[in-house]
Amino acid sequence: MATAADMDAMRRAVVLAARGLGSTSPNPVVGCVITDASGHVVGEGFHQRAGGPHAEIHALRAAGVLARGGTAYVTLEPCNHTGRTGPCAQALTEAGIARVVYAVADPNPQATGGADALGAAGVDVVHGLLEEEAEAGNIAWLTSVRLGRPYVTWKYAATLDGRIAAADGTSRWISSPESRADVHRLRAESDAVVVGSGTMRADDPHLAVRGIEGATQPLRVVLDTNAAAVRPGARVLDDAAPTAVVVADDVPAEEFLPGETWTLRRATGGGIDIPHLLSTLHQAGVRSVLLEGGPTLAGSFVAAGAVDRVIGYLAPVLLGAGPAALADAGITTITEALRLHVTETERIGTDLRITATVPKGA
Repeated sequence: MATAADMDAMRRAVVLAARGLGSTSPNPVVGCVITDASGHVVGEGFHQRAGGPHAEIHALRAAGVLARGGTAYVTLEPCNHTGRTGPCAQALTEAGIARVVYAVADPNPQATGGADALGAAGVDVVHGLLEEEAEAGNIAWLTSVRLGRPYVTWKYAATLDGRIAAADGTSRWISSPESRADVHRLRAESDAVVVGSGTMRADDPHLAVRGIEGATQPLRVVLDTNAAAVRPGARVLDDAAPTAVVVADDVPAEEFLPGETWTLRRATGGGIDIPHLLSTLHQAGVRSVLLEGGPTLAGSFVAAGAVDRVIGYLAPVLLGAGPAALADAGITTITEALRLHVTETERIGTDLRITATVPKGA
């Protein structure tokens, strides 16, 4: 039976894990809290970057000899393999930890087994404390392991009547300055930002993170199927962040701009094959995608079953005409509607930010 102290320690570990968002990929975000034999917190840590020490190692270093006989609270099952760092299960055992409480079992077949190794060494192991909260904080990495593709968040800003631009195409600015700043936070927490050719032509977006000190810049991905939207001088071609321009595999090489160009197959409808794109991104180490494209691209992702989370910034504005936030997504009747689970609503400046997830199996 978990005590209030157990809950508090794991809740702190979940908060610590979130500090690694945007900087640990392709590794998970993990937090760890260590208490001594009397229950006092003596060490904390989180996984800060890929290739660096894991959360448990940071916490053990902070705790020192006070870890002996104590409890380690970890958001993810301690690993049991040697990669760029050693197995955390072994480190916890050697430090004299008497009890390990972890939230989420590690689904990675290369790293799992830490709980069994700890148990075999005589450590008391408890699994599942605050599992739902810890899973939500690490959902991008967990999705990538389970499905072999990145976790996709579709972000959009719209008026209260669902328009993303006026009838004449103008859209700056529907959302508030605070909402636009919040989008940079989302970019900083993502491995890649994706837009389509329509957004490129209309907005010439930059897509890099601004205003967040120390942020790791995401990969900027432009789906330019026919190699016609990204032109010399486009803002995404500067050196602020890496960029990949994706064109169809039947586009002549002489149409490519200098720089990194990915050639991917077309889908039946003529655009880039979305599952193939996500598989390619996954192979490149991308574990989370922020979809910032317009309604056509968003509709393609929804139709492909490739959207996991939706974040909408709704402004208290009415336009009455203009493009809607989502174009054709293959939904023709109300019974086929994709019904989401609202996880958060928050006031951002003058806007309302709504976060909703797609139920598993939807």
